Order: sequence, then C-alpha cells, then structure tokens
Amino acid sequence: MEKVLVSSCLLGNKVRYNASCLSIPDTDLQWLQSNMKLVTLCPEVSAGLPTPRAPAEIIAGQGLDVLNGSARVVEKDGTDVTAPFVKGAQNALALCQQQQIKYAVLAQGSPSCGSAKIYDGTFTGVKVDGSGVTAALLTGNGVRVFSQHTIAQLRDLLQTHS
Repeated sequence: MEKVLVSSCLLGNKVRYNASCLSIPDTDLQWLQSNMKLVTLCPEVSAGLPTPRAPAEIIAGQGLDVLNGSARVVEKDGTDVTAPFVKGAQNALALCQQQQIKYAVLAQGSPSCGSAKIYDGTFTGVKVDGSGVTAALLTGNGVRVFSQHTIAQLRDLLQTHS
C-alpha cells in the first residue's frame, strides 16, 4: 500500500500554533485511510517548537526563499524561528526518504505546510500564492504535495497510475 505523509493537525492532533487542529473532509479521510498508509508528522513540533506557540509567518518571500536564505520565518512578536522551520522541513524530507513516501497531504496556509497559499508576512490574515518551507523542500525533492482541499487530485493521480 502506498504511503502518504499527512500533517498531524489534519488528523485531529492539537499541534497547531494555537493548540488546535484542522480536519480533512470525511469522504476524503475515509478514502485516504482505505487506500493509503498514513504517516503523520508536524514539522514544527518535530523540530522542537512548543504547542501552543506564537503565530509565525514568512517575511519577504515564501518557503523556497527561506530555504535559500533570502527570507525568514518570524513569530508575531518578532522572534526569528527560521532555523526550527527549516529543521522541521528537513525532518519531513528525511522521513519521506526513509519510508519512500512520494505523496504528502499538508495543511494549507501554514508557513511550513502551505502548498498553494501562505500568509503574506503582515499578520493581517491576508493570504498570497506561495508555499511553506516544508512544502517547498518536499516538492523540490520529488514529493507531490497536496492540501486537505485537493485530495481529489491525489485520488485522480493514483487512479490514473494504477
């Protein structure tokens, strides 16, 4: 059975910055559980960040810019958390490589896991096109990244390849 990396918060684990969780629509979750082996990870927690923690956003760029050193991840109070965000992304990539995981379902909007939308770095709730640090690192290393809103695309991809 094919493995998929899933953001821990999407499976009900209260690991988000505000100690809450998100969810995957029931039909999509049932499909995932029936057709894939779920491997869960919260990149931030894996890198040692606490729960709860201050909200963080990428300043002056997106995930790829953080990875190449031209942008930073900063908490709302100004604390630079770039290093743990990069470490969390590296942990996710290492897990995917160790377990030969080719697909990930990550939480949209997150400065780690956002695959299509992230917050703009102003802490005003504005989202922009872009990806988070973990999503960018995984994508750059051949892992196909989906969000909790695009699981149907993963299902379609797997059905065409089976």
